[in-house]
Amino acid sequence: MTKLGILLIAVGFIGGTLSTTFSTTEVNWLYFVVLLCVGIVGIVIVKKSIKKQTQSKEVLTKNMENINASIANIVTNLKKLNEQKSEINTYDVLHKIDELFLEDLNSFVETRESISHTYGVQAYADIMSHFAAGDRYLNRVWCSSADGYVDEVNMYLEKSLEQFEDSKKKLEACKA
Repeated sequence: MTKLGILLIAVGFIGGTLSTTFSTTEVNWLYFVVLLCVGIVGIVIVKKSIKKQTQSKEVLTKNMENINASIANIVTNLKKLNEQKSEINTYDVLHKIDELFLEDLNSFVETRESISHTYGVQAYADIMSHFAAGDRYLNRVWCSSADGYVDEVNMYLEKSLEQFEDSKKKLEACKA
């Protein structure tokens, strides 16, 4: 269905554009409006197809497994990094962040919309509010590490951990 929708979009909008070039003085509005409607029907078909694909039970189940695993890994790795912060050179913390968190952060972000499809918009807002704050603090740690600010690295590691733990708790509360 998606391919049909894309074809209708292309035919509708390209055809509508071409229909305006037949005459230099006037537009054949009948052709233009009909082809515009064909393009709009294509958009509706594509949107419905994508919605059906992203909200299927199998996709939601898989995405929620990814989300749960990702947030658990982030919290576990952040606890370890927070415990080892006095042993690691400040300038090396940014490399640890890239090594430990990049994959899980990307996985969580790519599948985050499944939270709202599974638990609702309010749960999504609650979880993502803490997740986003934790991510911002982790970015702050990365930047502070690059600049060599030891105190900021230590402070924002703890703040980031708190936010990700809160995000994880909110997600677990939804499952209960």
